[in-house]
Amino acid sequence: MSWRMPAETAPQERTWMAFPRPGNTLGDDPASAEAARTAWATTANTISEHQPVTVVVDPVARADADRLLSGAVEVLEAPLDDFWMRDIGPTFVVDDETGEVGAVDWVFNGWGANAWSTWTRDAEIAATVARAAGVRRLPSLLVNEGGAIHVDGTGRVLVTETVQLDPRRNPYADHARVEEELARTIGATDVIWLPRGLTRDYDGLGTRGHVDMVATFTEPGVVLLHAQPDPSHPDHLVMPQIRRALEQATDATIVEVPAPATLTDDGGPVDWNYVNHVVVNGAVIACGFGEAAADDRARGILADVYPGREVHTLDARAVFARGGGLHCITQQQPAGNLRQPAGNLRQPTTDLQHPAP
Repeated sequence: MSWRMPAETAPQERTWMAFPRPGNTLGDDPASAEAARTAWATTANTISEHQPVTVVVDPVARADADRLLSGAVEVLEAPLDDFWMRDIGPTFVVDDETGEVGAVDWVFNGWGANAWSTWTRDAEIAATVARAAGVRRLPSLLVNEGGAIHVDGTGRVLVTETVQLDPRRNPYADHARVEEELARTIGATDVIWLPRGLTRDYDGLGTRGHVDMVATFTEPGVVLLHAQPDPSHPDHLVMPQIRRALEQATDATIVEVPAPATLTDDGGPVDWNYVNHVVVNGAVIACGFGEAAADDRARGILADVYPGREVHTLDARAVFARGGGLHCITQQQPAGNLRQPAGNLRQPTTDLQHPAP
């Protein structure tokens, strides 16, 4: 088999998500927790207007999920530690000759064995999703997360030095080993190494450099890049480094998307950005930050780079407060010749053993 990860603009079968459950990431404040649950549910409900959505729900959160998710959203019940499906779920790939869809099951270790993270249950979610989707599971020994890669669908992939080469993720990896594994699993032929991620991503609940917070391909040869124009924000110095790395590695057209005006919150410099958006069939789900001018400007840029797609802006502040954006809580399954459809998963699933490769 020859596997390739399609671009996010390719036709999709469905979107996979996970629903917030009690724990360190959700927090103890009832109002804040409800805001997070609402943000996750609103994202799922909005995407379901364009394509099927399946949300993995921990049994302890089932009542909240049933209360907030629309009837169009399917539920798959399974134990969770956290709820960032981009990272704990599989990365879907296709075989162009047969049309078969596969699911890459990366090793997940809590974004580099962070002291605040637990991941025993999350490490099983990729296999659970692959089985529910009816696709072949493709195990990998690389510690990686879906938010740490962005592809153009033709073999180019964006990664960051501080994730795949993180000694707490892959202590024995080097550039060549990572590139060989990305070639085997997602069909990468050109790996573009960026030096790092946003400043906030190295504090608190951060991932230490996920690329989906700084850059994405909107089509082959076009990169959407976060920009921080305010000199008082530390990312004002970070983003030129990332732009230089892009310019040295590729001749792609770079389209910058300025950050909103807000610079800090209770946790320090914010990582608010519009690069972290979700592409679905016929639409783009954009992050909003309660700033009309900046949100409208970003919506216009996204409409230009994704012509023909409707742009929905959803308030993402409750998501960013927990360490990510709307892209981080979703994972797309590309269309293909599936061995069986995901079907109606509203009923609990109890067979959660890790399948054989």
